[in-house]
Amino acid sequence: MKPLTGTTTDQAPADPAAPDDMLATQPVGYWSGLAHAAVTRHLRDAMAKIDATQPQYWVLNRVKYGPTAPSRAELVTQLTPLADGQHEIARVIDQLLHREWLRIDVGQRLHLTDAGEAARARLRELVTELRAVVHKGISDEEYVAALKVLRRMVTNVEGDEGAGGPL
Repeated sequence: MKPLTGTTTDQAPADPAAPDDMLATQPVGYWSGLAHAAVTRHLRDAMAKIDATQPQYWVLNRVKYGPTAPSRAELVTQLTPLADGQHEIARVIDQLLHREWLRIDVGQRLHLTDAGEAARARLRELVTELRAVVHKGISDEEYVAALKVLRRMVTNVEGDEGAGGPL
């Protein structure tokens, strides 16, 4: 397909069967959305088999690896942009408190319990296994190149302030 002007490539309709020589004409939103949906579904289906969710894993990791023990409000603020709705992270925190995977100290800060750390470790092992499936046949260099392209696209449409957030 010929470019419209200069180096701009014409946009073709999304086509899952597009040959390699036509991929430059494919809409990134379609393909990034398809990849997001497929990978997320794969991950969440696997986590459901061990009675856990992706948002629970996010919360457990933030509590484990944050520079300080977070409050409920801090976790909600940090993770809501990734969630399926504005109330999901608060609900997840409640679930994890109920399961006794989290505890709240007197300063209203959240901490992992031993059971919570064990669950986080199990989830990390599962995620590592799933990552190997998703990355099969993709070198680290190819993966890094793909992420750099996506990060640049975000910067192109949101400006520099949009590039540093959790994508």
